[in-house]
Amino acid sequence: MDERELDWNRTLREQWQVHWNHQLRARLDGLTDDEYLWSPVPDAWSVRPRGTSTAPVQFGSGAFTMDYAPAWPAPAPFTTIAWRLGHVIVGVLAARNAAHFGARAASYETWEYAGNAADALDQLETQLNVWLSGLSGLGDAGLRIPIGAKEPFPDAPMADLVLHIHRELIHHLSEVCLLRDLYLHTNPAPAREDS
Repeated sequence: MDERELDWNRTLREQWQVHWNHQLRARLDGLTDDEYLWSPVPDAWSVRPRGTSTAPVQFGSGAFTMDYAPAWPAPAPFTTIAWRLGHVIVGVLAARNAAHFGARAASYETWEYAGNAADALDQLETQLNVWLSGLSGLGDAGLRIPIGAKEPFPDAPMADLVLHIHRELIHHLSEVCLLRDLYLHTNPAPAREDS
């Protein structure tokens, strides 16, 4: 294939879209509030009603906050589905959408975290749509420009950031699916009686 014919922007978008459409999205359907907030171990970091966390730092501007610490503890704390979705929604997507695609400013400190599964999934879909629209608008030429001072490696091309974001999405949302499996096998639904 002639290199000039390869649409790298489409290829990078499809890397994520195929995974989302054929592996992840259906696995998130029906996420319950119990699963969203379930903590399989004591002292797991989560999203909690304001004022109820014992974590060193509580990020967020709304009724719910996300557990955090000024320095990452060792070993790293276990995190719930709610925490992992908060990380993906804010740190992976919303902050990048603001920095690179003109979306409203977003940070862990100022975000209004979802207190339930449905709202978190709505936030996730909204941020994914902004990300994909912004990525599409870059075209191929936009993938080559340096990402700039808003990222740790300012001289890296935007394509590097896109690959990083897609790895983060696949990684953390796969963890969410694994936690759903663990929840299901730890808390089996009661058997239904046939009528």
